[in-house]
Amino acid sequence: MSVNPKEKIARRAAQEITAGQVVNLGIGIPTLIPSFLPPDLPIIIHSENGIIGAGEIAPAADADRNLIDAGGSYISVVSGAAYCDSALSFALVRGGRLDLTFLGALEVSERGDLANWIIPGKFAPGIGGAMELAQKARKLVITTTHTTRKGEPKILKECTLPLTASDCVKMIITELAVIAVTPTGMILKEIAEETDLETVLRATEASLTVADNLLRF
Repeated sequence: MSVNPKEKIARRAAQEITAGQVVNLGIGIPTLIPSFLPPDLPIIIHSENGIIGAGEIAPAADADRNLIDAGGSYISVVSGAAYCDSALSFALVRGGRLDLTFLGALEVSERGDLANWIIPGKFAPGIGGAMELAQKARKLVITTTHTTRKGEPKILKECTLPLTASDCVKMIITELAVIAVTPTGMILKEIAEETDLETVLRATEASLTVADNLLRF
């Protein structure tokens, strides 16, 4: 049975969330994460457009045109959710109230720099809240495919695209691997069941130290 790469990434990313956390979900793969969380897990999902208590993406039949996340997707909310303006929402971000943020990436450098908002020469709506989310969250986890559509590595020695923020990424989760970003370099902690170590190393430009207890997910 084929594995949907984005769903595999989101399923593994959901395991990084623990009870009591305030979590922000970026555009793209991160919005799939709530579908893989236990329904009774006591967390708060923050959306920077002003929703405190966001839920899963809403089915088309239940979509409320006034209820969207920061990426424009129709979503549900949990019981007790609250709404605020963007100024208050970003005050929570800047005040260090987020335990965990998940963002996508175009590139990540081996020291944890992030580029995720523009490819020069192509249209981009702007950097949005990513710059502040990347810098202010207590932990930033990147959820992304391991390579581009052309098969080029996204995890590099140095980013080549304009940065969103520097030295901010703590973990990268792809369909192939889970990588911890530490002050002394990147550590390959896990590889996917359907791949092998050599495949992961070939698909990664950055230097990786393989953990002694390399796990499968």
